[in-house]
Amino acid sequence: MTENKQNITPKTIGAFEKVSFPKFGIHDVMAKIDTGAYTGALHATNIHEAADKGKIVLNFSPFDHPTTVFTSVDFYVKHVKSSNGQREKRYVINTEIIIAGKTYPIILTLADRSEMKWPVLIGRRFMRTHNLLVDVTKINK
Repeated sequence: MTENKQNITPKTIGAFEKVSFPKFGIHDVMAKIDTGAYTGALHATNIHEAADKGKIVLNFSPFDHPTTVFTSVDFYVKHVKSSNGQREKRYVINTEIIIAGKTYPIILTLADRSEMKWPVLIGRRFMRTHNLLVDVTKINK
């Protein structure tokens, strides 16, 4: 018999957590855990599609590193409602995140978050998928 997620005690995380993205070589970035957002967002710039050996790939610079460009073939485009209420086209990637000492797969949109306080937003879809509970009194720096 398969164990149901509702029978498993959720792991508690804080409203703000240090996270790492091992595939990008990026460690200990503060992320806002946002139960109001469905999807998570990662600050990136230089986001564009390109042709590579006959395939369309997505190139982007996570966290605005001008000399660091990552390429993904595993992406799609969706329209999301941003925090200001406007719909915008965003690229969506699959990657891995380390949060609270554990590595998880995560789906993130790429957005220029340079005007935002937090470069990473973790949405409720990720928390629900991985059975995470937010305790706003918990601070993990």
